[in-house]
Amino acid sequence: QVQLVESGGGLVQPGGSLRLSCAASGSIINIRTMGWYRQAPGKQRELVATITSGGYTNYADSVKGRFTISTDNAKNTVYLQMNSLKPEDTAVYYCNYQGVVVRSSLTVGEYDYWGQGTQVTVSS
Repeated sequence: QVQLVESGGGLVQPGGSLRLSCAASGSIINIRTMGWYRQAPGKQRELVATITSGGYTNYADSVKGRFTISTDNAKNTVYLQMNSLKPEDTAVYYCNYQGVVVRSSLTVGEYDYWGQGTQVTVSS
């Protein structure tokens, strides 16, 4: 059973930085997309950033230029470097891995794993 474990959240002052990490425990292959999402109190979960196996990145407009998503494919780990943090970035951040299940060179299914979430609080 694959589990995603996030780390790196915490309390930071406005303008500060944090780096989130998400590592997969257990065997996981054929990852197509890794991403970070967040959910603030009373709001729906929203996309923060994603990165494909080919290295294509996508960011929410609200974080462009401040956040950077990256991966260590050898470790099946995804990172989110967050700079110039604002109070409105306060949320629970979740990592997500999406991929395909392959049997005898045929794609037979998909998977969609989520981490348990890590709290990021930006406050003075």
